[in-house]
Amino acid sequence: MIQFFKRNWITLLGALFLILAFSYLFKYAVDQGWISDGPKIAAGLLVGVAVVLFGVRKLLGRNVILGQVVTGLGVALLYTTCSFAGVYFDLWSSMTVFLSMLIITVGVTALAYRSNLRILMHISLLGGLVSPLVLQPENDQVFSLFLYLLVINAAFFFLSIKKNWFELRAEAFVGTWLLYLVYYVHFDPTTWTLPFLYAASAFVFYIIGFLYSSWQQNRHFEGLNLYLGFANGVLFTLWALLLTDGVVSYTVPLAGMGVIYLLAALIVYMGNRTATLALYSKLIAGILLLLVSASEFGRGWEFKPLLSVYFWALVSAAVMITGQRRSRDLYKWIASCVWVCISLYWFFTTWDAPLGLWFNTFIPFLNTSGVAWILLAVLGFYYSVKVQFQAGKADAESISTFFAVSSHIMVGGLLTFQIRNLWRYYDLNHSNLYLSLSISWGVYALLLFLWGAYSKQAAFRWFGSIVLGLVALKTIFIDLSGSDTIYKVLVLFLLGAITLAIAYINNKWKSHPKDQDSQQSL
Repeated sequence: MIQFFKRNWITLLGALFLILAFSYLFKYAVDQGWISDGPKIAAGLLVGVAVVLFGVRKLLGRNVILGQVVTGLGVALLYTTCSFAGVYFDLWSSMTVFLSMLIITVGVTALAYRSNLRILMHISLLGGLVSPLVLQPENDQVFSLFLYLLVINAAFFFLSIKKNWFELRAEAFVGTWLLYLVYYVHFDPTTWTLPFLYAASAFVFYIIGFLYSSWQQNRHFEGLNLYLGFANGVLFTLWALLLTDGVVSYTVPLAGMGVIYLLAALIVYMGNRTATLALYSKLIAGILLLLVSASEFGRGWEFKPLLSVYFWALVSAAVMITGQRRSRDLYKWIASCVWVCISLYWFFTTWDAPLGLWFNTFIPFLNTSGVAWILLAVLGFYYSVKVQFQAGKADAESISTFFAVSSHIMVGGLLTFQIRNLWRYYDLNHSNLYLSLSISWGVYALLLFLWGAYSKQAAFRWFGSIVLGLVALKTIFIDLSGSDTIYKVLVLFLLGAITLAIAYINNKWKSHPKDQDSQQSL
């Protein structure tokens, strides 16, 4: 392809200038009113056919390059005439434009295919794409232009695949999206539906075209087709976001793109059954688009934070299960990062998020918000105990400890949040709230020591000791101030019992020599 352009770029440039001259001559004749529309169309068709016949009959046998240039200019003139009659002016119906374009394109494609006339196809394509750029109508005949471009793209993709003329599909791709941009700016449509449908049609057409082209090329899905496919996705994404802004949630087109890319990834996998860049790029693009679309579901709703937590927690679990089954650390790290991010997000947004009451009644822990805390904590504990990374022993223990400590922080947040909302929902005595929090944090310290004994990790003895010390300071200096109540007495008895239970667990823990080794390593 590169060698072809090096040899023939001057010829193609000269042909481009002549095509522009034809197009502007048509436009100038219209503006000046020299002749009526019917004679102009008839003259364009007659001259175009005459030039094509002259190039084929008289020149191709003597000078192949000159014959291709002249024939291509004749085809370009025919395309310009069709563009003038059906796109610039509404003189022909859409079906007439379609049939005329079909006849011209089939003829030139058959000639180029039989005689291997590569330059002819380039000049014809330039004529087909440049004419609508120059002859921009005042009225909207975009459907005729759509049919016009459909015929051109189908023919040139066919020849590009059959002859391995890769540059033809690239030129058709660039020219079509350029025409879309020019006509969108020119008409500045007030509605989004038709522009979106045209853009979506182009996107789907090129996805199918590039996949079919790769399949025909010994199922080689990389190279030019991969890069053009990437550009196709980026262009459609930008147009979809622009066209649907403020009208339809952008998650809808993104979800559709995600499904299409997953289907494309399936086709690529069926083609060669190996992991390639083309497969991974389409698979990852499809998954990411679906994830972004799903994560934005419910945007603007009061329950959006809860929906996000549940969705991404399930994503983290699914990726981690995949990593466990395939023994792939990459999947495990991705799942871990997702869990950390969504845990941080929930920790900072939960205080203003709705409770998600069941049966319109607040039941501690049995509400949508409480279950979100529990779900994140359970996932963290599972990652701490069951997930093994291919790392050194010390690093593996550090990772396990990180997940366990983070999960216990989620447990602490769960206890604090649920007790706080219990008092707020049932309008209980506010002075007893801080005493109840002291009890919950005492239970939290007990859970830390229990987990440390279970997992044999000395870090939780220190963590639990810090929490217990803070509870003691809070109780002595804050909770005991003010008037004496029977509730304070009950709280002190409970804290005493909890502290003694912690002391018992701590003493039992110290009796195991393995724990002493763990403490020394800490």
